[in-house]
Amino acid sequence: MEDQFIKTASLIGDPTRALILWTLMDGRAFTATELAVSANTSPQNISMHLGKLLDADLLCVEKQGRHKYYRFSNKEVAYALEAMANIVPKPAVSLKNKTENYPPIKFCRTCYDHLAGKIGVALTDSLLEQKIVVEKNNAFEISKEGEKWFSDFGINLEEAQKQKRIFLKPCLDWSERRNHIAGSVGTLLFNKMIKEDWLRKTVNSRAITITGKGEKELFKYFKIVV
Repeated sequence: MEDQFIKTASLIGDPTRALILWTLMDGRAFTATELAVSANTSPQNISMHLGKLLDADLLCVEKQGRHKYYRFSNKEVAYALEAMANIVPKPAVSLKNKTENYPPIKFCRTCYDHLAGKIGVALTDSLLEQKIVVEKNNAFEISKEGEKWFSDFGINLEEAQKQKRIFLKPCLDWSERRNHIAGSVGTLLFNKMIKEDWLRKTVNSRAITITGKGEKELFKYFKIVV
C-alpha cells in the first residue's frame, strides 16, 4: 500500500498530469488534443502522460469513430482531487471582498458531476436543516421524511441505489471548506436542476449560472437567496 501510494502521489504531483486531472474535473470527456491545449504541452508529451495515467487506472479511454476520449476511471478519482484541493493554502482576503465578491467558480460550480461552491454547500445545509438528509458518524443518510421529499421532488432513490457507485456522501468543498453532497444523489439533484433550467452550464468552465427561474425555485425548496 505504501509503495502504491507513493507511486500514485508522484503521478498526480507532476505539473502536466495535475493540469490534465484538473481539466477532467469538468465532468466531460476530452480528446488528447484538447487536453494538450489545456495543459499547454505537445501532442507527443500528452500521449506519454495519458499513458501513465491510464496504466495507474486513474483514467480510462473510450473510442468513438476516429477519436479517443479520456475521462476518470471512476468517480472516486474526482473526490480525491477535490479533497486534495482543500489542503491548498487559502489566499488572504479582506472581509469586504469575502462577503461581497464571490468569483463564479467559487459561488456555483460543478465538482465533477454534482453541485459545489457556495450554492452547493447552502443546498446541503438546507437539506440537513429540513432533516431530509441527516448526518451520522461523518456520513450522510436520507431520513424517512427525506425519502418522501425526494419522491415528491421527482427523484427515484431506488434507481439511484442500483447504480454501481456511492449512493450518498459528504464531499469537502475546497472553496467553502465545508461539505456538499456527492454520490448518485448529488448527481441526480444537479441533473434535475439542469433539466428544469434552474441552472445552466458555462462553456469551457466549471462555473454554473443560476437562471431567474432557478433563483425562485432555490428559495422555494431550499430557502437559498441568490
